[in-house]
Amino acid sequence: MKVILKENVEHLGNIGDIVKVAPGYARNYLLPKGFAIEATEKNAKALEHAKRHLEYKKNKVLEAAKLIAAKIEGITLSIAHQAGADDKLFGAVTNMELAEQLKAAGVEVDRKRIVLDEPIKHLGEFTAAVKLHPEVAATLKVVVTKA
Repeated sequence: MKVILKENVEHLGNIGDIVKVAPGYARNYLLPKGFAIEATEKNAKALEHAKRHLEYKKNKVLEAAKLIAAKIEGITLSIAHQAGADDKLFGAVTNMELAEQLKAAGVEVDRKRIVLDEPIKHLGEFTAAVKLHPEVAATLKVVVTKA
């Protein structure tokens, strides 16, 4: 089934793209959530008219992502954890905890967008990538200290 995307959908496409998806995925997820419309002849013609609006929306989303990325770049999160011998943590610092700390700092980001190569299990300074948009990624600085 072919659909026209009205939103950026990760691993599928960007706003305005015409993509082929499984009928169940379109019927049960994309269409009800408003992420896409069915790619009929009528909708394809309406898409030409709506492209200007979608381009504006795309640029607006990109600018918002750049602003959030600038905020994130300026933040250094300090997290205090209990640690044992050799500065090894009891437990780990995960992307869920980083998302909560960012929210407390005034930047709300979905935890799935915070990418850690592996959970942080030692004291020290680390970086985490935050993928806000397909074209925009920010680097978050994290300092883990002993509690």
